[in-house]
Amino acid sequence: MLPRLVTCAVCGLLASAAVTTRAGVDPDPPRSSRLDSKKAASEVHGDADDPPPLLGTIFQIHTGERLAFDDKTPSPARFEEMLADRVTGAVHEIDPRLLDLLHRLGGKHAGARVEIVSGYRSEKLNETMRKKGHHVATHSQHSLGHAVDFRIVEPDKDKAIDPRVMELEIRALGWEGGVGVYTLESDWFVHADVGPNRRWNGY
Repeated sequence: MLPRLVTCAVCGLLASAAVTTRAGVDPDPPRSSRLDSKKAASEVHGDADDPPPLLGTIFQIHTGERLAFDDKTPSPARFEEMLADRVTGAVHEIDPRLLDLLHRLGGKHAGARVEIVSGYRSEKLNETMRKKGHHVATHSQHSLGHAVDFRIVEPDKDKAIDPRVMELEIRALGWEGGVGVYTLESDWFVHADVGPNRRWNGY
């Protein structure tokens, strides 16, 4: 009787499997099918483990600090550290729209170096610069964490992109804040802030 019971049990399992297959549900698809499905999903949605494309580097000219620059780095907190007051070292909250602007510009100049000329400036530093004859506002957007001065140097170039060209690129992105261009050999950079829409030539 035992062999007969075993046979019935096996038959029952086979019948059950046949019903499941006919219903169009494969309880355990072949490994190759699972891998093909994973590959297709990765092609559609992207692989979460893949690093973001490298835009270039971001460079703080006063400290020599250099970081990889992509869609995720530097983080907002790290960016604020890079834009710290260069005299007191004070770190201030920086409007996130400024980092977003640099990311968008970096995407247009793959492999370039984004050089930070000025970020947050304490009232003390701002006043010192003003007294030394620098063209800085008494109530500067820099002192609010609302501005960044920068330039972009493309790969294999010795000189940064003309600040006037950068102004056009910034406006083409829909930037509604202030933009200033500085075109002296000693001050070759563009200023962007999140204040009122205005523009000026620094010199």
